[in-house]
Amino acid sequence: MAALCRGRHRWKKINSLHIFTRSLTGKYEYDLVVIGGGSGGLACSKEAAQLGQKVAVLDYVEPSVKGTKWGLGGTCVNVGCIPKKLMHQAALLGTAVKDAKKYGWQISEPVSHDWATMAEGVQNHVRSLNWGHRVQLQDKKVKYLNMKGSLVDEHTVKGLTKAGKEMILTAKNIVIATGGRPKYPTHVRMISGIIYVALECAGFLTGIGLDTTVMVRSIALRGFDQQMAGLVTDYMEAYGTKFAWKCVPRSVDKLSSGALQVTWMDTQTGKEQKDTYDSVLWAVGRAPETKALGLDKVGVQLNNETGKIVVGADESTSVPNIYAFGDISEGRPELTPTAIKAGKLLARRLAGQSAELMNYDNVPTTVFTPLEYGCVGLSEEEAERRHGTDAIEVYHAFYKPLEFTVAERDASQCYIKVVCERRGDQKILGLHFTGPNAGEVTQGFAMSFQCGATYSHLLQTVGIHPTCAEELIKLNITKRSGLDATVTGC
Repeated sequence: MAALCRGRHRWKKINSLHIFTRSLTGKYEYDLVVIGGGSGGLACSKEAAQLGQKVAVLDYVEPSVKGTKWGLGGTCVNVGCIPKKLMHQAALLGTAVKDAKKYGWQISEPVSHDWATMAEGVQNHVRSLNWGHRVQLQDKKVKYLNMKGSLVDEHTVKGLTKAGKEMILTAKNIVIATGGRPKYPTHVRMISGIIYVALECAGFLTGIGLDTTVMVRSIALRGFDQQMAGLVTDYMEAYGTKFAWKCVPRSVDKLSSGALQVTWMDTQTGKEQKDTYDSVLWAVGRAPETKALGLDKVGVQLNNETGKIVVGADESTSVPNIYAFGDISEGRPELTPTAIKAGKLLARRLAGQSAELMNYDNVPTTVFTPLEYGCVGLSEEEAERRHGTDAIEVYHAFYKPLEFTVAERDASQCYIKVVCERRGDQKILGLHFTGPNAGEVTQGFAMSFQCGATYSHLLQTVGIHPTCAEELIKLNITKRSGLDATVTGC
């Protein structure tokens, strides 16, 4: 996927008393050394310190190809979830300004967006989070080292500063939580699919007024429910985002004018096409940060295909006393909340305070596209694959958010789908929602999955009126019935 745009850029707990225990025997300098200061690594280190462990965190950000650097907090804080959501909000406000006129607000024309103002506000907030993380580590007595960390052996980490100064740290346990870095295509023919980050970026760029095109080799939102993916991209096309479907980029050349000429092949027609853009955004995924960790020296097993670390259910690697979790680990969701929770649980196990393992099933997530898409559980395709088409029942509805009515906005893609087992108690297998505030809606319903929610539970729930989330507890039309699933009233 490539997004192309034209336009201005621009204690053990006893009787409520926390008893701290220290497992340090004197053999090692630290109980725990964490390599990686992202959301997961920070959560793990702070939790361990609160449980009486002596902890150090090593974090160093290699500048990007363009020289961009950032502070403590990892991808999510600096170049991921946080700035993405804030820029998504900027785009939503642009739509709200248009809606406001229908609600009686007198707004002078023309309305325009200033990138520099938005960027400054976003960056100021990110810097405040960087500082906050450093303060929290200090308050919890976690040693923070702005160093690249690598393994010497199963109990030894070497830290290297930007200036080349080395430091050796020994620890009873070592945790790797270095996450990943953006992939840069070395050969453009390798690009395929659209991951959610690509659509989110294309959505907010369109929303702030930039002429944006998304180039797609295969399908959108691979791994997500494909009916929902289609609704998201249909809405985006109506919103103004252009899509070059079934196309493969061939080259990007910088012209004397400074513009970028992109050449691509339409795989359906076999014809080569080209156009010029101000910017090209590669959104082809991320690669795990494993190459400089010295994993081969100590025998930590990697998946040769993905480059990620092979881990067990307890986040253990093939080497005793070395653990890994988050995006660096094979088969784990690349999501901040899972890394945070996995890190905390690992810290508790290493401190001898708990045996609880991370549950990676039914993890909710939301795609912050112009029409947001939230989901938890299985896609309809995956439910069919696991249980069979005849063994599942899909309840669904097309609805119109109240917010869209006065504004006269098209709600064709606002849709809800709940995938259930067909027999017995009709346990809910998957829940999917496109519409305003999808993340807030999905988060609430996600808890019910931990309690074994059934379709009956859904019907027994009283709705909050008038909300979009209320439509979920009113679902009564099945796909199997073939009846019109459009909601027509209360």
